[in-house]
Amino acid sequence: MTTRFWLTAFLLCLGAGWGLTQPLTKIAVTHGLEPFGMIFWQMVIGTLLTGITLLVQGKDLPINKRTIGFCLLIALIGTLIPNSAGYRAAAFLPAGIMSIVIATIPMIAFPIALILGTDWFTWRRLAGLLLGLIGVALIALPEASLPDRAMVAILPLALIAPFCYAAEGNVVAKWGTAGLDPVRLMFGASVIGTLIAAPLAVSTGQFINPTAAFDTGRAAFALSSVIHVIVYMSYVWLIGQAGAVFAGQVSYIVTGTGVIWSMLLLDERYSLWIWAALGVMLIGIALVRPRHDDDRLMT
Repeated sequence: MTTRFWLTAFLLCLGAGWGLTQPLTKIAVTHGLEPFGMIFWQMVIGTLLTGITLLVQGKDLPINKRTIGFCLLIALIGTLIPNSAGYRAAAFLPAGIMSIVIATIPMIAFPIALILGTDWFTWRRLAGLLLGLIGVALIALPEASLPDRAMVAILPLALIAPFCYAAEGNVVAKWGTAGLDPVRLMFGASVIGTLIAAPLAVSTGQFINPTAAFDTGRAAFALSSVIHVIVYMSYVWLIGQAGAVFAGQVSYIVTGTGVIWSMLLLDERYSLWIWAALGVMLIGIALVRPRHDDDRLMT
């Protein structure tokens, strides 16, 4: 078997795992788990897993104003803000719709990159951005698209998460990661995020009691949190092995498998408008995705 074969198989597994987090989140919120409580424990799990990884690697986290400031920023726009909005939106929208909405990340990232001067304008990528907007419109506008027309009001809330992720990617592209590798960065962001999320969870009454019965909702959330940490670190590893262009194709798999997992686990079904939205979103991703010559994949 060639290296390309195994890396492609790894990419498929990575995307399928990432896509699985959408229906798992839906299961968690429908069982009564609240955003700040979920974020707190997600941060705790992230701290433990990345902390153990650093311990095994014999690394530490350099502490100075620059690293603390950057970890704080990543904690805010990488988890606290997008997840608080995304978890709330997931309580109302089908998990498959949330998977399709996530596909808007590269479309949103493009105009931000133009503003920051980290990318350049092309008509091809503008067409991709427009297709992304059409995809959102196909979800929101037709009367037969969503199971309940009231869900349209939740779409702006669902779009906060991809906006934050797009901003996060552009921040890293523009200013780097303060000299931190992905594991150190995620560990620092998780520690700071835990310190912020704890008082928010307690003061809002959303804290999840770890001694309570371990029901389906808690099991789904714990599995989703572990998957999130593993796939994030795996994605960064894949970039190093195969290049950003090859690894970036995971966005197609995340969206597609997120819809499939939602159909299998939640028995969700979608109108033709939603399938059309998925199609134009995937085409939009293909057009917006940069075509660099940094794909290091070897056969």
